[in-house]
Amino acid sequence: MAILRKVARPLLASVFISGGLRTLRDPHSVAGAAEPVARPVSARVPKLPDDTVRLVRINSAVQVGAGVLLATGRLPRVSALALAASLVPTTLAGHAWWKTQEPEERTRQQVQFTKNLSLLGGLLIAAADTHGKPSLAYRSRVAATAGVRSAHRTGNAVGAVVADKAHDVRSAAGAVREHLPTG
Repeated sequence: MAILRKVARPLLASVFISGGLRTLRDPHSVAGAAEPVARPVSARVPKLPDDTVRLVRINSAVQVGAGVLLATGRLPRVSALALAASLVPTTLAGHAWWKTQEPEERTRQQVQFTKNLSLLGGLLIAAADTHGKPSLAYRSRVAATAGVRSAHRTGNAVGAVVADKAHDVRSAAGAVREHLPTG
């Protein structure tokens, strides 16, 4: 499985690295297509610039950077999620087949749209891959359950010690009473 990961991650990342580099070199070539998606995104996310060309450059830089990280196996889950996030606006802007009237172009865009959905699925699988180890959520649940059981056992043990010491105190008090003068 490790060999498969070492081969699959670079293959999955290659389309993002090459496409991101191409768009970084010439962001104006896709800015027109990106405009209908870029405006609503920048309006909803205040930290993003409202300049479409800058948004295209940011998206391309994310694709190149996260693609390199994924290909090299560095932060693979985070990089896969970053690529997935960058793929959604790219797909909506670049392959809006439902807006195309010409049949051949519509079919071509549907194929590209579907290909990107497949890439998104691969990225989501890569983001969920724990390399054969249980997920952090699972490990947290197991640790919490073990902690509760340990606390319960400790509580029972403490209760037994307290009860035992209380019995000792009662016995000692009884012995003292026997030696006290009655009066």
